[in-house]
This record gives sequence, C-alpha cells and structure tokens, in this order.
Amino acid sequence: MKSIHPAYKILLSIAIALAAVATIVAFGLYDVIKVEWVSFMEIQASYKPMEEPLPVASRSIPIEGVAAYVAGIDPSITKNPVPADKISVERGRLLYSVTCIQCHGEEYNGNGIVGIALVTHPADLTSAVVQSKLDVDLFNTISNGIIVKGQIHMPALNENLTFRDRWDLVNFIHSLKAAAEQPAPTPKP
Repeated sequence: MKSIHPAYKILLSIAIALAAVATIVAFGLYDVIKVEWVSFMEIQASYKPMEEPLPVASRSIPIEGVAAYVAGIDPSITKNPVPADKISVERGRLLYSVTCIQCHGEEYNGNGIVGIALVTHPADLTSAVVQSKLDVDLFNTISNGIIVKGQIHMPALNENLTFRDRWDLVNFIHSLKAAAEQPAPTPKP
C-alpha cells in the first residue's frame, strides 16, 4: 500500500476542520446571527378572505350570464329567473346533497355532520324564518355567505356554484315548505 503524502494529509485535515467549523457555525449560531433576506411576501399587503373585497370592474362582462342580484346595486332583479319546476327542484336537491348537507343535515335542520360541531349552529331551512325570506335574499345568502364581525358563519358559494345552481338551490329550499305543509298520510288499520 502506498502511504499518503504528508502535504495531502495536511490538506485533508484542514478541509475536515473547515467543514466542522462551518457545520458548527451554520447550526450553532443560526439563532444568534440572523441574516435578513429580502422577501417580496413580507413587504406586500395581505388580506384575509373577504376582507375589503374589490368592487366589480366597470364595463366587465359576467362569466355566468346575467349579473347576480347584489343588494343596493341593481334593485330591478327581484324575482327568481329560474322557474320552480320539478327539474329545478330536483337539481337543487342534488346540489344540496353535495354542497349543503354537511352543515344543514339530512333533515334540513342544521344538524349535519359538520353543523353540530360548529359554534354558530347552521339555520334550520324548514323554519318559518328561512321560509319567509324572499328568493333574492336566499340567493344572496348562498352567493355571499354570512359574515358577522369578521367571522364566517356560512361560506360564500358563488365560486363553487353557477348562477343557475344557486337559483335551483333557492327553489329547493322553498320546496321544503311545501313538503312540510302536506299532511302526513294516515295509517290504515
């Protein structure tokens, strides 16, 4: 076997010593010596969800057809443009089973799997309070959600559901009143 030249031994020991010092400095003094790196995320403004939402740009074109009713902006839209026929109500029922059932529950009373765990209990959709609301009010609630003092009590679904889907949900919710008013069948002896 050949022996290592003494100069290489010295270079190798210096390299190992430098690596050890660099490791100690890198890990040991990290909290002592902090280097401020420029980060664009740190210097830009940050917003929470739905905090100061920007207004719709002037002369913009809605991607879902007719612009949705927003209170105070277009009071001419006061009627549901989707007729409450069997197709719309069935579409609303299917959308409810995918989008709303987790919070409002199978009985529509706010006792869904997620709803029972929430601090603010979801609305009972069969209650007189909900059933007395106008179509546009339900549409706005579904579209924009419910935010009270900065806390989200119901998420906005305008990005998840199309214009038509939201109106179908409104028709389905109002159909719950009609179903509740029907007398229960009398049992036959």
